[in-house]
Amino acid sequence: MAEMKKIPERSEIREQDKWAIHDIYATDELWEEDLNKAKAYVPAYAGYVGKLGQDAKTLLSFLKMEEEVAVLADALGNYAMRRSDEDARVSKYQAMAASVMSAYVELSSASSFATPEIMAISDETMERFYAECPELERYRRYLNDIRRRRAHVLTPAEEKLLAAAGEMANAPDTIYGMLTDADLTFPDVADAEGNLHPLSQGTYISYMESSDRVLRKNAFETLYHTYGAFKNSISAVLSAQVKQLQYFAQARKYTSSLEASLDATNVPVAVYTNLIEAVHKNLDKMYRYVDLRKKLLGVDELHMYDLYTPLVAGVDKKTPIEEAKKNVYDALAPLGDDYRKILQEGFDNRWIDIYENAGKRSGAYSAGAKVHPFVLLNYTGTLDSQFTLAHEMGHALHSYLSNKRQNPLDSEYVIFVAEVASTCNEALFMEHLLSRTTDKKERAYLINHFLEQFRSTLYRQTMFAEFELNIGKMAQEGTALTPDVLNAEYRRLNRLYYGESIVLDDEIDMEWMRIPHFYYNYYVFQYATGYAAAIALSRRILREGETAVKDYLEFLSGGCSKSPIDLLKGAGVDMSTTKPVEEALALFGELIDEMEALMQE
Repeated sequence: MAEMKKIPERSEIREQDKWAIHDIYATDELWEEDLNKAKAYVPAYAGYVGKLGQDAKTLLSFLKMEEEVAVLADALGNYAMRRSDEDARVSKYQAMAASVMSAYVELSSASSFATPEIMAISDETMERFYAECPELERYRRYLNDIRRRRAHVLTPAEEKLLAAAGEMANAPDTIYGMLTDADLTFPDVADAEGNLHPLSQGTYISYMESSDRVLRKNAFETLYHTYGAFKNSISAVLSAQVKQLQYFAQARKYTSSLEASLDATNVPVAVYTNLIEAVHKNLDKMYRYVDLRKKLLGVDELHMYDLYTPLVAGVDKKTPIEEAKKNVYDALAPLGDDYRKILQEGFDNRWIDIYENAGKRSGAYSAGAKVHPFVLLNYTGTLDSQFTLAHEMGHALHSYLSNKRQNPLDSEYVIFVAEVASTCNEALFMEHLLSRTTDKKERAYLINHFLEQFRSTLYRQTMFAEFELNIGKMAQEGTALTPDVLNAEYRRLNRLYYGESIVLDDEIDMEWMRIPHFYYNYYVFQYATGYAAAIALSRRILREGETAVKDYLEFLSGGCSKSPIDLLKGAGVDMSTTKPVEEALALFGELIDEMEALMQE
């Protein structure tokens, strides 16, 4: 029996393969000093209570202080959270992350008077303030965004109560993260030859992509049976998440938690529901893909653990990280030298934490710190890992450019556009790979990967969005979100989205237990809308060149200086319609046609 590969400890990872966390704070002691500085702003807020509408200079002074707090909070939060994610077992950094959250809640509570006071200023008075104090123009967008939500802002006393409840509201996400990242461990799984492999959040997908069906099945069943042992706890945590969202939505006079979530980023609810409707109209293409997958794999029954393994064997290879960086750099040439210069800066200066280590947060993300972005990977060398690198660096450069071009109160782009830049990078990476191959087998392999991006992003994330929407409605109507209820709804949606040609293994009913995004407040639909927008943008960039690139870079530099719909319109995509989703799904159908033709040759 071959020796089992061990997941390394963080101390065993080379320094050059870890992110340069000390670019934020050289020592933990400096972080502590800034934490004390942040707390000192709490009494400073008291000096502005009841005064924001008195004169322009007072309002300007307050907004400048808000900027200072935002910059300080960015550094404090990024350092503590990035440290915490390096190894969730290190209690010191868990405590630091908790301290930041406590300080943030305290600051939010102390400043909670500001929103209702800013709301109370009449339009005529605000215009007079801008005329008297031109420096206030810097904050016009920020002030307008607060004032547009007048109907949902409460009295100062009520706002303070809601702000003070912020730490409790984050408890479901915190508990879920600690359970799944730190406490939950999985038994080793065997492959067809009896070799054991360590199962973790980081290794699971790589096993699902394996050509070894025994390994896939064992990993699939072991992972979900392990989750299933905690079904009551996890369902209780998810139920608490849904209820806290409803509580805050009701308190702010919204009709639903979905409306409250989307209003925070100025996105119409119709965009969410239109996405689900558009995907439902195109489920026939997913059914065709499932049938094709079953045929090409040559199996009597297609199971849920067969959805990730490549349809074309013998093409994938492990790609070292440095080669992957070069591949991504080359693929993004259409975005111009200025873009790629920043990309290379990130590669050369340790913006990325590359490999999995014991206790490290699973998955991947980019955190847009003001000093520079920080990208967490769990790189394994697969083609999917290369796409993840391209994806997260798209986030990173979006953050970098917005931070450079916008003031701290306008620099953080909203979640609706967050997935556009990342997925545009992926689309350009795919086009690059397809353009340089002449081998039919390799082309079929890449198209298979492209098809999987559509399945896992446009279809699967929309299914997640529908699940999140439906359990929110259930809870609002008084249905208890028990494991049985959640399992049944999740199974129903899997059948709807994948059709009758696949075996719905019982384990898939529990997949909702391992999706952290259900704690992100209606986040997942934006993967699907972002993917559709990115497909449209990537094709415009490749078709029109410099003009499209200029518009796209303006979008990346926009932060939240305009509404997300308007920012995307400026780049050439109208997400207030279903057109981008419909066109992307039409491309999915065309790719299925090409895949069928290639595999017949």
